[in-house]
Parts: sequence; structure tokens; C-alpha cells
Amino acid sequence: MAPPRTISGVTATEFDSSETHPPTQAAPSGKRRRIAHLDMDAFFASVELLRYPQLKGLPVVIGGGRRKVDELLLRGPDGTAERERRFIPVEDFPLLKDYVGRGVITTATYPARQFGVGSAMGMMKAAKLCPQAIVLPVDFEEVRRFSRLFKSTITEIAPVMQDRGVDEVYIDFTDVPGGQREGGRVLARLIQKSIFERTGLTCSIGVAPNRLLAKMASEFNKPNGISIVYEEDLQGKIWPLNVRKINGIGPKAGEKLARLGIETIGQLAAQDEQWLMGHFGKSTGAWMHRVAWGRDDSPVVTESEPVSMSRETTFDRDLHAVRDRAELGAIFTDLCMRVAEDLQRKGYVARTIGIKLRYDDFKIATRDHTANSYTADGATIRQLAGQCLKRVPLDKRLRLLGVRASTLVRRGEEPEPDPQTRAAAASSRRRPQAGVDRDTGQLF
Repeated sequence: MAPPRTISGVTATEFDSSETHPPTQAAPSGKRRRIAHLDMDAFFASVELLRYPQLKGLPVVIGGGRRKVDELLLRGPDGTAERERRFIPVEDFPLLKDYVGRGVITTATYPARQFGVGSAMGMMKAAKLCPQAIVLPVDFEEVRRFSRLFKSTITEIAPVMQDRGVDEVYIDFTDVPGGQREGGRVLARLIQKSIFERTGLTCSIGVAPNRLLAKMASEFNKPNGISIVYEEDLQGKIWPLNVRKINGIGPKAGEKLARLGIETIGQLAAQDEQWLMGHFGKSTGAWMHRVAWGRDDSPVVTESEPVSMSRETTFDRDLHAVRDRAELGAIFTDLCMRVAEDLQRKGYVARTIGIKLRYDDFKIATRDHTANSYTADGATIRQLAGQCLKRVPLDKRLRLLGVRASTLVRRGEEPEPDPQTRAAAASSRRRPQAGVDRDTGQLF
């Protein structure tokens, strides 16, 4: 074994030359596995540019309040004669510098991103970075229509597709005609061309041996790009990337890795698996070691059960838990009831109920409570969510409040509780409930 070496202050074992390439991943058919990740380019903004093509090439941000801007723009300066969308002068569109409100940016065009504007940024903050940007609200109905359209276009060509949100999917190229040619580039070009012809929108595609590497690859040549990654590209294309590029390594894990002197995926791959398990726990440490070496056997799943259901709202003004208790209480109850309605409508019950708060300083707090039994009852969800509220600080004003239900199973398919859980549930039923209601009532 080679002597240990130090990478940014972390002792690591020298790479074993036999591990410099992960094993070739083959499908059951014997073909080399080729998985694609497709990401629509600035999807929400691009949908708006179809409606207003005169804004192409300009900084545009999508976000904010309700959709009234179209009516105002169509009326014209005198407020009477209606005009066609594509002929509305650019100077008539609302600018970000004039925006006042609580909105958060959903997405931004690439010219706007050059100024540091990005998704999930407060619009008032973005206005300081790019005041000249044009601002338009989200048209969710139109976005969903185009989402259905581009996904149906894909499945006509490559039927094994996993939906990952309104603007991204995974696709199994392995056994699709053209899926092996040039590592999947030929099929990727066909899909790009078909989506553009059907929708007028562009997308970026990464093709790799697995979902993990494909997602990273789709970011390499945005917008409207295709990137092909093979097993042997691990060291040259993947290892130089920051560890945050790994889907699953979030801000906290990234910060901890940085404190340990690990910033790139290559530096993560250099660490001993036992060392990582010692710092991050057995499961997470083993996973980090595996993904740093580009290993991911997860399949492209065409149908999957939901992981959670949630509802949240951003307030028009900051609310205080004490001074605005009545208003917050009504909002909180409404969110709980809407989550319950979602569960009932879709035929699920939940065992874990959680809350999400965003304070006036944009810091976020989340808490979860796992009950002894499953529920889709609004009052029960309200009570469990109220228990979560008692575990978060409520001395600062709130910008956002959310309620989430997870650990889902289909109604009627709930697993039998073990004796310990059954005993805990019986004990809980014997406890007086008045105190619980009184405590949560004091909060909201």
C-alpha cells in the first residue's frame, strides 16, 4: 500500500491504480448502460419568451404575485385598444427595480443570471443586483401545459422516463434505437430536435452510465447542450467538480466537508470509506464514498409513490406569532386542512407531520413529528403540526409557513404496528388531550 498523503489538510490513502475507473455498468441486455438526464433551459422564463418573443436576449425574472400583468400590457398606454403580445414595446414591461413585495424568484433568463440573480432569491434582493431586469409572474397553467407536452414528446421516442419535476426527467437510453450511438448523443439530438419542434423550447441533456453522473453532465453545456460522460471520464470531468455538484450533498454537508479540507469530488474519492463513516455516520459515509467513485445502480422508475405532500404560503407582510396569532392560526389551520384534503383525494395516509418556517432574516426552521399511527384527518394533522411548533423559536417575525405530510402509505395498506408502537399509542390515548390543545393554541 502506498504511504498516506495529505489533501488540503486531510490524510488520505494514495489512489489504488486498480480503482481509477469504476467498473463498466451493463444493463441486463448486455449493452452498456446509458442513462440521460434532461433539464429544460430556464423553463418558466422560456415559456414566457414564447408569449413575448421581443424579450429574448434580455434579463427577465419570473416570480412575484398574481397574474395580472397580461391584461395591463394588452390594454396599451391609453387603457382601451387591445394590442398583440409580440408587438408590445419592451419599455412597457414592468422592471424589477420597481417591484415591491414579498415574492421569490422562480427562475431567470441566462442574461439575468450573469448578474448573480437566481432561483429562490428574494425579488427585492435581486432588484439590487439587476434593477433593469423585466419581471413577470408565473403562469402555472401554461407551465404545466408545456411540461406535459415536452414529456409526452420524449416518451414517444424513449418510453422509459422518470418524471423528476415540472422541468426535468431521467430517460433510459440503453435499449432505445440510437441510444448507444456516440454514447447516446444521436438519440439526445433527436429528442432535443423533437421537443423544439413541438414546443419551441430548448433543453440540455447529459448522458452517462447512471443517473448520478447524468445529472451532473446535463449542467456541463447549458443552454441547449449535450454532454456525454463515460466511465473513463470520471477523473477528468467529475472529480474536479465541487462536492455540492453531487445530488444529495446539501449546504450543511458541503460546509462540513470544506472544514475537513474536502472541496472537490476527487478529494472526497481519496478518503478512506471508514474515515467518512466516522465523520458522517455509517450510511451517509458509505454513500459518499460510493458516489464519489461514480457508482449508482438506481433504476429509471417510470411510476413511483409520492414521498410527501405539502402546502406552504408566503405572507404579504411579516407576521408575529404573538401579535398576529389569530391570523397565523387561521392560515396554519387552512394549510393543515389542505394537506389532509390532498391525502384524502389521492388515497394516502401519513405518519410523519412536519412544519417549515422562514423568518424575516430568511433563515429556515423545520421540525417533524412521527406519530404512532397513520392519519389523513385534518384535525389530527393540525394537532401534530402544533406539537412541532412548540419546538421552534417564535420570537422573530415570519415570512413563510408550511405544513408537510410524509411517511406515506396508501389508505388501507397501513402496516400492522409492532407491540411497542401499539403500547405507546394506547398510552397516548389515555393521556388527557386538553393540555395539548391549550399549548398549541398559545402559539397560533
